[in-house]
Amino acid sequence: MSDSSSVQRVLERIPLQIRMLFYGVSFLAVVLIGLPWLAYRVDRYLPGWHIEIGWLRIVGVVLFLAFLGMYIVCSYVLSSRGRGPFVEFDPPREFVASGPYRWVRNPVAACLAGALLGLAIALSSTGVLLLFVLGLPLAHMQVVLLEEPLLRKRFGASYEAYVRRVPRWIPRAPRSGRA
Repeated sequence: MSDSSSVQRVLERIPLQIRMLFYGVSFLAVVLIGLPWLAYRVDRYLPGWHIEIGWLRIVGVVLFLAFLGMYIVCSYVLSSRGRGPFVEFDPPREFVASGPYRWVRNPVAACLAGALLGLAIALSSTGVLLLFVLGLPLAHMQVVLLEEPLLRKRFGASYEAYVRRVPRWIPRAPRSGRA
């Protein structure tokens, strides 16, 4: 018996809604609170890079809240239709290509990036903007090198067909039929 199958059995005893709440809150606490807080502290070391944007901070707040809301919707769609959370060690059981996943393959990551950009604007923070800029290639590498190979292995031909129809990052209307 492998350790991963033991962990899987333990996780499956916990209701999906509880696992999703725990994963979602924990992840958001790190990505949208902890890391930005550390990045915001960098601003004091880069005073010459600071640009006060005044009332445009409101745009940042709106972007942050809009992307946070979309993140919640995308996470809910993936967990409810996929019958599992969106974490590598406790993955969805079903392939999801509907809802926001019909328009873009990685809406959760795209929404987190958008929320982080909104936060950088809302705080008028060079450090948080740098976190956003440095986070984009890291997110891309995580998706390309870790997530996509696992999805190809888990879902095979249906995922390959999905990849051909649906863009990785920039949403667009589905090409032909349902994705």
